[in-house]
Parts: sequence; structure tokens; C-alpha cells
Amino acid sequence: MKSIELRRTIVQILQVSRQGHLGSAFSLVEILRVLYDDILRYDPKNPQWTHRDRFILSKGHGCLALYVILAEKGFFPKSELWKFCQDEGILGGHPDHGVPGVEVSTGSLGHGLSIGIGFALNARYEKIDSRTFVVIGDGECNEGSIWEAAMCASKHRLSNLTVIVDHNEQQSYDTTFKVQNLEPFADKWRSFGLAVTEVDGHSVEELRSVLSNLPLESDKPSAIICHTVKGKGIKFVENNLNWHHKSRITDEEIQSLLAALEVADA
Repeated sequence: MKSIELRRTIVQILQVSRQGHLGSAFSLVEILRVLYDDILRYDPKNPQWTHRDRFILSKGHGCLALYVILAEKGFFPKSELWKFCQDEGILGGHPDHGVPGVEVSTGSLGHGLSIGIGFALNARYEKIDSRTFVVIGDGECNEGSIWEAAMCASKHRLSNLTVIVDHNEQQSYDTTFKVQNLEPFADKWRSFGLAVTEVDGHSVEELRSVLSNLPLESDKPSAIICHTVKGKGIKFVENNLNWHHKSRITDEEIQSLLAALEVADA
């Protein structure tokens, strides 16, 4: 199963690097898989192709999921994956615009959506039919800049812009409900003038269906709230904040992760 293979590759990267944001990457796997398999228009041999769709991973700490997809699609050699967070490699702990296929550097939360608005406005100005997709985290929505950007997107009726929220209900040190309650979440986005729908963020079929029928409304930016599980795919990682970030992963932990994925693939 492709999703399990992608998650296995992420763990194999951690086996070399011994550090990274596993839970945040695992919650993104199906979202990014569908975007790059079925939705986005791009050319890995010409990453700066003018008519490409733009993709921004604003929650940059989930970058391991993006890296395995970009390598699979041929943006850079797969050998780079095994140099993650090493001096001789190009892949850091957050996406950098110097990496082929990465549009902008992200990681300082709250910036990606504003940049995406710039891309969407420029496409309109240049009369280019490219679209912009921005993946943000739900914890990231604590940032006021997210809501300033939402107002701006609505004001300019950017129907070529889609916001995808990885709504796993967890952030670095507690649940989103306890840190800064987002509810009523979908209604917030609607009140800022976006067209909104909600999907199972781990259902390839649901994701493919909604992302293939954009914009949700012809004169509005779209917001897709993806209900996900942080650490999806390995039971002892799911919703376990100890796996938000690991800086010293042991051999025993790696073997446990790989064994759990083998069971899931059986």
C-alpha cells in the first residue's frame, strides 16, 4: 500500500538522521500523496515552469512527508533523503526554497498563507491559469496572520487559492482545544469569506474527490479542513505528543516503528 511505503521511507530517514517531526509528517501523507499524484500540475525536470501550480507547506515541520514525495516524483535524487539534516545534504529540518520543488522557505508558522495569496494574485495579474495550494496546521491557526490572510484572500475573491488545514487537533505540547480552542473551526473560515468543506484527511478517495472539484465556489477561495490523526499509521505514535519531535531516536524505537508498519501492511 502506497501510504505505508511512504511512511516506511520516513522512518528509514529517521533511522539515519536520528531526529525529526514524525507525528506531523505522518498526518500529512495522504494529503500530499493525492496532491502530487492527482491534482498539482508540475514538471520535476523544470521546477520553475511558469504554468505550474504552486504548493506551499506552511507547517514546515512536517517536511519529511514532502521530501519523500518530491524524491519519488524526481525533483531530486532519492539519495538526498539519507542526508536529511546533515551538512552534505540539501534537506533541512524545515523546507528551504533552494530545494527543487520547494517554492518558499517555511517553518516560522503563520507565513505560508500570506505568501500563497501573493502567488494567487500574481497568477491573476499575469493571466496564468496556475493555482495555489497552501497546507497549514490547525495549531498554526493560533497565529493572527492566518486570519489577516484569510480576510485578504476573501477580499480579492481568490478562487485560484486553496487552503488545506491539517486538523489533527494536536500541537507541540497539548491539544488545540486546551492551547487555544479553535471551535467553531469551519464556521470561522466561513465567516472570513471562504468556501469550506470538511473531509477525512486519510481517505484518498475523499481527498481526491474534493480536490478534483475546485474551487468550491466560483468566486471564493476554498478551505478544506482535513480531519487527521497525528502520527497516523502507528498506534503507539498516534496522538502521542512525545512523538511531536524527536532529537535522539534509538535503534529500539526505529525497530518498533518499522515492525508496526509491517503489521499494518500485512
